Amino acid sequence: MNASPLSNHSGDQLRESDLAHHLHPFTDHYGLAKEGGPRVMTHGEGIYLWDTEGRRLLDGMAGLWCVNLGYGRKELGEVAHEQMDRLAFFNTFFKTSHEPVIALSERLAGLTPEGIDNFFFANSGSEANDTALRLVRTYWAALEKPERQVVISRNYAYHGSTLAAASLCGLPGMHGIAGLPISGITHANAPYAWAEGRDNDEAYGQECADAVETRILEIGPENVAAFIGEPVMGAGGVITPPPGYWARVQAICRKYDILLICDEVICGFGRTGEWFGADSFQIQPDIMCMAKGMSSGYLPISAVGVGTRVADVMRGRPGVFSHGFTYSGHPVAAAVALKNIDILDAEGVIDHVRNTVGPALGEKLGALRSHPLVGEVRGIGAMWAIELTADKATRAPFTPVGSVATRVRNLCFERGLATRAVREGLVFSPPLIITPAQIDELATILTSCLDTVASEL
Repeated sequence: MNASPLSNHSGDQLRESDLAHHLHPFTDHYGLAKEGGPRVMTHGEGIYLWDTEGRRLLDGMAGLWCVNLGYGRKELGEVAHEQMDRLAFFNTFFKTSHEPVIALSERLAGLTPEGIDNFFFANSGSEANDTALRLVRTYWAALEKPERQVVISRNYAYHGSTLAAASLCGLPGMHGIAGLPISGITHANAPYAWAEGRDNDEAYGQECADAVETRILEIGPENVAAFIGEPVMGAGGVITPPPGYWARVQAICRKYDILLICDEVICGFGRTGEWFGADSFQIQPDIMCMAKGMSSGYLPISAVGVGTRVADVMRGRPGVFSHGFTYSGHPVAAAVALKNIDILDAEGVIDHVRNTVGPALGEKLGALRSHPLVGEVRGIGAMWAIELTADKATRAPFTPVGSVATRVRNLCFERGLATRAVREGLVFSPPLIITPAQIDELATILTSCLDTVASEL
């Protein structure tokens, strides 16, 4: 392994340099400086990470919902090296292409739901969702219906942090910059049963889907371009849809001739126990956005899968789609993504999530429902959440909201488990290769942290 330029620096020196020069995403930099700087990670293997102090972390978040195959997969580095030697870069503008992006497009067409046969490449989920917005407005303009501008998202949704993607988010914190959300984006109710004091059943699912229809009628169907939703709402707190919800939403979109965009950035490539969340909930989208697990986070890449309905209009009429990125379909990223998909398939990782990981996480985390701090446990496949509460009967959060979940999260890090606090909940999204024994380890650390915080309250 080649040494990094700072490999002879101590942890303290690295933290000092970081504070002096590095601006982090989603970070209070004043608070980070007060704390003495970040935890600096040095290496990873399997589902574990190590920092400069030699502390080991079980990565309960797969990096950021993305390291599906875990760390240290040398095959992916070897493919990147080979592709860099062969063709390190060329763009896909100006009527040019290359083998890796063609092969990846063909492979994705064989994995995605029927009709999703065309792919536009970008570098992140945010860019993919921005692209989807451009696509739907281009589509309706080509059909001489430019008034169809509005995209309906949902409360608690997370779709990225570029201006358009942040506008699609249904999290108030994402709109803290003047001018957001941008015009033409609105939000409907989300199927968040816990927060509304409801059971996550079929009746609630229909009620939440009907809220989408109500929003459409308020705006006027003739003005609505698309509805966008994550199959399971990841960064919003692993909000899992009630039975029948997606079938009803899909029927509503078809009723009013509205494009259905499925944001698979987190759910895709095995996270729900199927190749895509659309497969888990029988969704037939017109557009699919994907990223993260497509390369297991080893290189930045995302894609927008475009269904026949939209692609036929794009290809059937003259005119330039004036959108794209220098690195759209980067050959090295495409080669790594293709190899990553091959490994997921060859090693039966999707089956492992469906048959082993999902049930084991459901059992071990589900056992925490009796814990005095835990109000709800929910999830599917390899994405789960526990919701904390000050009162199980009323579902009241702690004051201020998020204070207890943050304490538990911080203690988890101290004791060797990486997780994430979302409002008054903790979310888990480990590498898909996690074993039952490692799930036991995750649950043991989490339980000890919950017990400690409960004893202190």
